[in-house]
Formats: sequence, structure tokens, C-alpha cells
Amino acid sequence: MIIAVILILVIIIILLMVYNMSIHKKIQNFNNLNQKITNLNILQDFMDTISKNDTVEEKINQINNIIIERYQIKYSTIVVYDGTKYIVKASNVDQKHWDTLSNLQSEDMFKESIQTSIPKYITVEGENERLPYQKMEFARAKCAMFFPLYIDNVYIGYWLLEGSKPHEFDKVDTTILEVIRNNIVAILKTIENQKIIESMVRNDKFSALKTSEYLYGDGRKIIDKYTTSTVCLFRITNLEEINEDISRKTGDMVITKVCEVVKSHISNEYIFVRYMGPKFAIVFSGIEKEAVAGFMEQIKEQVEAIEIEPVDVEFEDGEEVLAKPRINIIISTYYKGTALEGVLKKLEEYLDNADKNENKINEL
Repeated sequence: MIIAVILILVIIIILLMVYNMSIHKKIQNFNNLNQKITNLNILQDFMDTISKNDTVEEKINQINNIIIERYQIKYSTIVVYDGTKYIVKASNVDQKHWDTLSNLQSEDMFKESIQTSIPKYITVEGENERLPYQKMEFARAKCAMFFPLYIDNVYIGYWLLEGSKPHEFDKVDTTILEVIRNNIVAILKTIENQKIIESMVRNDKFSALKTSEYLYGDGRKIIDKYTTSTVCLFRITNLEEINEDISRKTGDMVITKVCEVVKSHISNEYIFVRYMGPKFAIVFSGIEKEAVAGFMEQIKEQVEAIEIEPVDVEFEDGEEVLAKPRINIIISTYYKGTALEGVLKKLEEYLDNADKNENKINEL
């Protein structure tokens, strides 16, 4: 009888162990699934940040804040080489420490990590110790993880995590951090194109307008406040003729006068840029095509009433020569979130292929 009871208890214990193992496995699977969902949500946050009409610096800071908040990390710093020096692109560490944080590539303890692309983890043992790279601080960080960043196998900087307690990152899942590092690299690579565009914006000498690159940076922030806008591209159709038959300086004066007339009639909410050569773009933010067509009819009349005397060129006595600009106009609708450059390209193709004598308002 006792043996039978013991056997029953053993069987019950075995069944409970199997059940507990099953429950543990399910919990582990659930945690893994939950972590995957969390990672996907964070990745979605990253993608949403990239799609915003913010500057490169604003986007990098937002990404760093997402990392800090969602992974509950004490300190996070992203340092990138800008071509001349390493600079802190994003950090929640007090700015007085940025000089130290932007020179970690020079520290011997991190050089092997940079060469091998393997993260480096360092920590102190006691509260009164400090990390080797810390020069003037004691209480802030007690451990750190250093992740070198590469784009196409080229070292471009690093991501530094810091904790406020010794051994705080001992049990951190580094595979998750590797995923975050890869996302940081992907995002830096993506927004590098935006940075290039932002740096290319110039003020045109003769029109006093910004160049077309402005449309895809700061200008887009204004345009995308509205669901739909009207894009207008116009061309001074006889500018080349004025340059050749009168003088180049006269042609430059034509550009100046035409732009002065247009600028004097449009709101600051409308983006007016020199698109390329004799072509100019206006984006009427939040305005319907029908209203723009009527407005541009008035602009066209005033522009084509301009008469400019020759500049730095003389003609035979009695010969009256005046430069009179003619413009050809094409307009279309732009929808927020779509390719603005695609709309402008279609308008440009139309103007480039139109008859040189055409100077009216068309719609696409």
C-alpha cells in the first residue's frame, strides 16, 4: 500500500514537473514573441521618424529618445564622423561631457572594438570607482557598452550606452542591442541623402530665390501642412533669345524683374524657387488648381508687360530694342505624402517639349 502511494506521488511529481516545464516554455515563447512585437513597434517608430518633415538633427534626436524611452536605458549617445571630426549627433548626457564622449575612438579600450566591429562592455566594481574614459565625472555612469557603427564596411562613428550602476548590463540581451545598432546605421544611411539635399540649398544670385533643393527640405514642412497643394512651373520662353540677341546681362535683368513681380504678389506660405535655368517653381500650399489658374493669368499679364532696356550693349542710332519676357505656365495638383519631385518632373517635361512660341497656362 505504501509503495503504491509512493508511486502515485512520484507520478504526480513527474507530471507537475512536465507541466511546469511546459508552462515555462510557453512563458518563454510568449516573452520572445512579446519582444519581437516590441522590436517591430520600435522599428515602426523609427520609420515614422524618418518620414517626418524634420531636419536630420531632429530625426536623430528623436530616434535616440525612442531608444531611451522604449528600452529604459539611462544614457544613450550617438556619435558620427562628419568628415573632419567626430561630433555628438544625439545624447541625453549633459552637454559638458560631450567633448569626452566625442573622443572615445581615441581610447585604447575601444580600438579593438572598432577594428573587429564587436561591442565592448566595461564596468566598475565599486561605487567609488569611475570608468577609464571619464575625465571629470564620477557619479554619472558606472558601466558602458560601446557599439561601433559602419556604413558599407566604412567606420562612421559609434553608439554608446551607459548605466548608472555597476554591472547593470551584465544580463542584457546583446542580440536586441545589435538589432538596434543595425537600425541606427540604416537610419543614418537613409537620412544622409536628406542631409545632402539640405546642404545643397543656395540663394540664386539674379532671382534672389532659393534653389530647387529647398522644396525637398524646409520648404516641404510648409507644403505638407496641407493635404493638397497646387504646383506651378513656368518658363521664360524667350530668355535664351534675349541672351543671344541682346546680351546676357540683359537676360539676367529679365530674371530679376520677373521674380520681383511674382514675389510681390504671393504669400509667404507659397514656396517660390528658381527651379533650373529659365524655369521657376511655385507651390501654392493648400490652394486648389482652379484658383491658381486665375491668379497666374494675372501674374502672366504683369510679367509680360515688363520692358527692359539693353544692359551693357549698344545698338545703332534710332534702333529701339527692349527685352520683353514671355512665359509658359503649367500647373498640377500635389497630394501630401506623394512624390513632389515626380510632379515637378512631369511639369518640366511638358515645358521642355512644348513649342517655343507657346506661352499660356496649361493643366496636368
